Amino acid sequence: MQNSNATQRYAKAQDQVKTFKVAAVQMASGPNVSANLGEARRLIEKAVDQGARLVVLPEYFPIMGLKDTDKLAVREQPGSGMIQTFLSKIARELKIWLVGGSIPLVADEPDKMRNACLVYDDNGEQVARYDKIHLFNLELGNEHYDEGRTIEPGKQVVVVDSPFGRLGLAVCYDLRFPELFRAMHNVNIIVLPSAFTETTGKMHWEVLVRARAIENLAYIVAAGQGGYHINGRETHGNSMIVDPWGKVLDRLPRGSGVVVAEINPSYLASLRASLPALSHRTITSSLR
Repeated sequence: MQNSNATQRYAKAQDQVKTFKVAAVQMASGPNVSANLGEARRLIEKAVDQGARLVVLPEYFPIMGLKDTDKLAVREQPGSGMIQTFLSKIARELKIWLVGGSIPLVADEPDKMRNACLVYDDNGEQVARYDKIHLFNLELGNEHYDEGRTIEPGKQVVVVDSPFGRLGLAVCYDLRFPELFRAMHNVNIIVLPSAFTETTGKMHWEVLVRARAIENLAYIVAAGQGGYHINGRETHGNSMIVDPWGKVLDRLPRGSGVVVAEINPSYLASLRASLPALSHRTITSSLR
């Protein structure tokens, strides 16, 4: 009875929170960082024009090089560099919270990088950093990917408190590991910058995104790379915003653009009150 009362109080508190709009940006980035930043700005502004207050960029939005090692050449030190300056400035100018997809930052290993997702508040201050934990590896037909050759994995689960609720941060291949999302502990929104390959994406992307939303009773803002890239890679696109019941609110199959949807905190609270599955867990992960 006590748990039920607590749930009802939470739902009532959330009823007082107004709805707001979020956006996922989809790109088909190339090897030119300046050109990619220009395209990102155009699309962020488009999202803001549609009322978005929280905007999520895709994985590798500043660079999809001709070779895997190209991104090492544009690594930045934390807190300085053209890409980070761009993210901070546009968040401040447009008065939005901006999730900077992922960018290359220096790693402990000199020949590698961290694939880092940075979050900026509406004052342009960096308020969170998540380094991608799970590194993609695929050997299938003519496709060969091994992120571990150039990327040093992160180790920390990251959640940030925001005006929009608790935001959980994940990147692309992380999507396949549900224990990561459980370790976020009752987040309201999960942001997922991605660059899913077409080969895996056409079979697994939507079902995994919707599954993570359903099992965590959370909104997911999944921003992807979508199309053909100069390096010959094809990414799946289908950037989408999914509600806690697994409904796709908006989607963009291919090409550059934005998807925008309204987040309703009271709806989220009512679902969790009606189906308190998150409090019914009996098997817990050791991941913290």
